[in-house]
Amino acid sequence: MTETPSHPEDPSEGGPTGASEGTEGGAGNRGGGKGPRKGGRGPAGRAGAGRQAAYVVDAPLTTPSPSPGLVEVFRHRYLLRLLVRREIQARYSGSFLGLLWSYINPLSQFLIYYVVFGIIMGRNSVEAYAVHVFCGLVVVHFFTETFNAGTRSIVRNKALVRKMAVPKEMFPVASMLVSLYHVLPQVVILVVVCLFYGWTPDPLVPVALLLALAIVTCLATALAIVFSAANVFFRDFSSVVSILTNVVRFGVPMIYPFRDVASKLGDTLAAVYLWNPIADAVLLVQRAFWVGATPDPEASAATELPDHLWAYGGVMLVVSAVSLVLAQLIFRRLENKIPERLT
Repeated sequence: MTETPSHPEDPSEGGPTGASEGTEGGAGNRGGGKGPRKGGRGPAGRAGAGRQAAYVVDAPLTTPSPSPGLVEVFRHRYLLRLLVRREIQARYSGSFLGLLWSYINPLSQFLIYYVVFGIIMGRNSVEAYAVHVFCGLVVVHFFTETFNAGTRSIVRNKALVRKMAVPKEMFPVASMLVSLYHVLPQVVILVVVCLFYGWTPDPLVPVALLLALAIVTCLATALAIVFSAANVFFRDFSSVVSILTNVVRFGVPMIYPFRDVASKLGDTLAAVYLWNPIADAVLLVQRAFWVGATPDPEASAATELPDHLWAYGGVMLVVSAVSLVLAQLIFRRLENKIPERLT
């Protein structure tokens, strides 16, 4: 009897190592070899590909950051802290005195203003003139530093702007927080000077100070956001900001009392003058510190400060907040063109 040899490798026989699974797009083993790939060109493979295509969703594309910019900035709190820390460290890198310069700089400005305007130009007729000047310096320095540094923030961090998918408003906001960080030593110096004059604080001191800082924070951040975008397109804006900040120093009742504005410009123009949010912030800080350092706080508040100062402060806070919203809208229209203009 002749024995018929079997052929285990014949797919039609379906032997132990046959490729019956290969006909279904599977992976058969032929003596350790590779069978047809899964989802191959067979009918079953084409059917599997059809089933995969059926799961493709035709959905519209969405932006990576659908939330408003400033909201998204504070969702990246960790990165924001890193930017603030990086800017502070860069400012005092290689410095022997380090953070002591945050006390020395405002103190030197105070001495210059006091000697020039208080002694040489005879402004000592104002009670506690040193405190009067320094109250204005705290506000003006916070505003001008935020405005100046915020305007240059995007251009200065252009490498990060081009490479990282973060809200670009984060950079002027970080500049504002660095400036706010330097307000603390200035307030410490102000309190020490006030105590030297016999300051008598009252419960409204923190309210007036916080209201003033809120006004300046909103307004300075709004201007920094708009001008930081504009400075990308035209670098002249950084020079424009330097001119504007010089005007601010003389547009607030710092080296002169508010009573001079009312007496020399009249009540109508004095009311217009009070529509300057920075001027109201200076007056609020003077209400918090300078009034209590004068010999007669009640008389000083009645004669040296405007009527309805708290109402003006509340209105200016609303105005500054609205300006921040408008700045955000303007920035949104420009931000898509910012990376391509950063060269």
